[in-house]
This record gives sequence, structure tokens and C-alpha cells, in this order.
Amino acid sequence: MGTTSYVSISLATALQRSLDLAAHNMANASTAGYKAQHPLLESVDPTNSSDDTKAVSFVEDKGIYVDLSQGAMFQTGNSLDIAINGPGWLGYQTEDGQVAYGRDGRMTVDTNGQLVNLAGNPVVDDAGAPIVIPQDVAHLVQIAEDGTIADQNGAPLGRIGLYNVPSFASATPLGNGLFLPHPEAQPPAPLENARMSQGFIEQSNVKPVVEMIHLMDIQRAYERAATLMTDDNELTKQAIQRLGRVV
Repeated sequence: MGTTSYVSISLATALQRSLDLAAHNMANASTAGYKAQHPLLESVDPTNSSDDTKAVSFVEDKGIYVDLSQGAMFQTGNSLDIAINGPGWLGYQTEDGQVAYGRDGRMTVDTNGQLVNLAGNPVVDDAGAPIVIPQDVAHLVQIAEDGTIADQNGAPLGRIGLYNVPSFASATPLGNGLFLPHPEAQPPAPLENARMSQGFIEQSNVKPVVEMIHLMDIQRAYERAATLMTDDNELTKQAIQRLGRVV
């Protein structure tokens, strides 16, 4: 196998990651609070050649990065729905007791009176503890801009935590728009100036038309990589046949 084939294989492998992420983005174009994910690719010359005319660049998959831009706001009128204005992440308790982070503000109250997201993960306060709301007043609560929850008489019931998540690039996606910080990264901390809007949700920041064009570009690039591998194999085959001829 020649160098051309190795370069093409590295490109095809990276394009597979790009295709998976683009398809994942398209599937979550209507998921509240979802942030688009993109591949982080890098050109690498394993020979470290100082001569640009002889350098051979391979494609290396360095992971993913998340587009943290704000999604559009959509009014639902649901008293338990919230949208984050500006930076920050909501905290959700996972089944194994860890706290994951996301921006999907569609919430309800479960049978235990805990405030949970649609997947059933308890929403946590600034201290990382679940929030409990009496079911008989759940539809009457008022949520202030700083996340404070009060009943119809103004009595406080808790406060939704809004967190800053440092080194978000190293976080692990768990699905459903949730991310788990890397264990060695700086731990998330509550934001001082929380800004939330009750009765709204933040829509996905995925741009479907852009992602569709991206999918077509990936397909064309993959076809070019496959053609290069086929041509290189054919040249190698012809060379072997000619060298093997009896003169």
C-alpha cells in the first residue's frame, strides 16, 4: 500500500467522524438547548520534514468541539420551562449520582416532587442538590431571573443552579444534550449573575440548511478519498504485474 492510500485512509476515517457528528446534529435540530458538535481535525506530517515540497500530511482526529452560541428563544407558556439568557449551564443529577450539564430547560415535577428534565434527571440547585416542589403548586410557581422558585404567595421553594463549566472542550457528551465534565478539569462553579426566562425554552443552535450542505461536502470528500485509494491500488497492481513478467 502506497503513501497515497495511507493519506486517503486517514482522511476517510476523519470523514466518518464528521459524518456521524453532522448526522447527530441534524437529528437534534429540534432538541431544546442542544449545541451543535463538530470534529476537530488537524493536518499532521509524521516525517517532520522541513521541506514543504516533500512533506506528507495525514489527517488526525483530535476530538470534537461544541458550538456554544445562543439558540433562538421560543415561548411555551409552561410555568416550569426556563431558558438561559447568555452563558451558563443547568445541572442535572445522573443515575450514578454525578452532575451533568446542559441547557434544556423543559422541566416537570415527578411523583417524588423533584424538579426533573424530560429524561427524568433531577435538576439541581447551586449546591448540587435536587429541588423539591409540592405537586399541588407546581403549575403556579414563579421563577425569577436568578432562578429562585417561589409559590403563588411568594414563599421561596428553592433556586435553580446555573453553572460555569470551565474546559468544556474536554467534557464527555452523554446524550440528550447532557455533558459530563472531565474528572481532571476545573470543577464547575455557580454563576453569580444568572439570567433565566420563565415560560421559554432555548431552541437548538443547529442550522439544518448548513448541516445539509456539510453532509453533501462530506460525501463528495469521501468519494474523492475512495477514488484515490482505488487509483493507487490499481497503479500498484500494474507495477507488480509488469515487474513479474518474464523477459
